[in-house]
Amino acid sequence: MSLRKIAQIRRLYYNATAATVEADLRLAVEILKTLPDEDTRARAAVFMDGLSQMRSEWRVEQQRRKRTKKTKKKRRATSASKKAR
Repeated sequence: MSLRKIAQIRRLYYNATAATVEADLRLAVEILKTLPDEDTRARAAVFMDGLSQMRSEWRVEQQRRKRTKKTKKKRRATSASKKAR
């Protein structure tokens, strides 16, 4: 039973995308809570850490993209107002 749960967490890890990582991590935590002992949880910890790391990296990337879009819009607005003068 525990091996199946670890396999499920592993699948979540390998199939995670930027769009699904939040839900995948939440589900992995719920599965982790059901594991019977510390040794079993330690085996799943590698995948949990990986999911967490992916989420962090994708969040930073998403925030960087948002900032870049805002900066570009601001630059366009500024250059448009300069041309209008």
